[in-house]
Amino acid sequence: MRPHVAVIGAGPAGLTAAHQLCKGGAHVTVLEADPTTVGGISRTVVHNGFRFDIGGHRFFSKSREVEDFWSELLPHDMLERPRSSRIYYAGQFFSYPLRPLEALTKLGPIEAGLCVASYAKARLKPVENPKNFEDWVVNQFGERLFRIFFKTYTEKVWGMSCREISADWAAQRIKGLSLSTAVLSALRAGRSADASDRSGVIKTLIDTFRYPRLGPGMMWEACADAIQTHGGRILMGRRVTRVEHDATTGKYRVHHAGPDGEETRLEVDRLISSAPLSELVRSLSPALSDASLAAAASLKYRDFLIVVLIAKDTGTFSDNWLYIQDSSVLVGRIQNFKSWSPEMVPDPSMAAYGCEYFCHAGDGLWTKSDEELRALAEREMTSIGLLNGTRVVDSAVVRQPKAYPVYDGSYQRHVDTIRRELAVRFPGLYAVGRNGMHKYNNQDHSMMTAMLAAKNVLAGHELFDPWRVNQDAQYHEEGAAGAEETGRLIPRLLRRSTRPPPR
Repeated sequence: MRPHVAVIGAGPAGLTAAHQLCKGGAHVTVLEADPTTVGGISRTVVHNGFRFDIGGHRFFSKSREVEDFWSELLPHDMLERPRSSRIYYAGQFFSYPLRPLEALTKLGPIEAGLCVASYAKARLKPVENPKNFEDWVVNQFGERLFRIFFKTYTEKVWGMSCREISADWAAQRIKGLSLSTAVLSALRAGRSADASDRSGVIKTLIDTFRYPRLGPGMMWEACADAIQTHGGRILMGRRVTRVEHDATTGKYRVHHAGPDGEETRLEVDRLISSAPLSELVRSLSPALSDASLAAAASLKYRDFLIVVLIAKDTGTFSDNWLYIQDSSVLVGRIQNFKSWSPEMVPDPSMAAYGCEYFCHAGDGLWTKSDEELRALAEREMTSIGLLNGTRVVDSAVVRQPKAYPVYDGSYQRHVDTIRRELAVRFPGLYAVGRNGMHKYNNQDHSMMTAMLAAKNVLAGHELFDPWRVNQDAQYHEEGAAGAEETGRLIPRLLRRSTRPPPR
């Protein structure tokens, strides 16, 4: 019998799950709170013909299955783009990933010597089992390079000290990168390589990536169309208010409301949720234990806003993005959307720059008017020297709540508490994606969690543990994961996914 599955959220994880389920013969209903746009944080916003992302999204994966998924949806619309990013520090621009010789030369002989000595000290006496971001990065680069190239930007993103941020975030986001790997990468630059084999590539060091010519939203709009072509439903403007589980029948009743507040109930056999984990927990009935509810309330998020400035293109910078490692300005990162795809900008003589600010909903930045934010971004870009005297002719502001799940020192304990209870009391419910699992996943990692959840639903029993994606290096980083379909990994995953979550 075809299972009926509800999918909460039409971002990359939710749409990937729905797509795979529809192709596998399931009856699928997607519930998306946004009234008009799919893609979640990977959507593309259009303002007076100019297109921009909510942060910039590279399409690169070590998983062949994910890469093939993208190619299937947009066979003729994926551009191969050169990756270019730099760090702005002390009035100078430094390549990122760091090119050690360039960085040390620009820092000057005295500072360079101190950086080398600091790195040598870190290698001789590393912090054992680093628990926080600062200790992890210092082990890889030394304390002086950490303070110059990592500290300020990272604390802008998270709004807290690097010593309060879990080392998990560093290990996940800049995995495999150290001063020594950066040196080796620079020495290998220009050598030929097999472009089809991405298994051994450190993601932070990639020099090209794919990108839809009209932005990432183009991918997810194509995915939504494919879901509906295969018989799936996508209901827009529907916010899930309550999820009831009937332990006798195993079914789920998903209550959802439209803009008018009127509720509708949907009864399904299985449920896949990419909604923030804390919100899902609060919506469940029967209610979870006090311990799980307290854990959900303790999960934190960082919000985000982007101010897009449209001006004449004076060629000031051609990077995809810049990291602003300068405490004199609030902007954390600046995107150049024309460098992601020329088709993002309708007039070749113009440029669209995205100034990214990290904040908490309701704080001073979040509550500034659009006009105030435009003035702030224009002032800060001018102070860095990026507008080059060019007048800003238009602007747009997008505020994105819950953009980043926070990796503080206790987040993993809270997630584990929730996972254990969900596994026992809510069989057939799968949390997927970045916010759904409270994991700062890349887009492809989010998609893989959804693919594995969909495989479980279609099989009718647990073949895979989606929580192992981006957690178990043997699974998602080694060669087989990059070159083979996920299905070929079943024997290895079966041996590992049967283990319960940590207590």
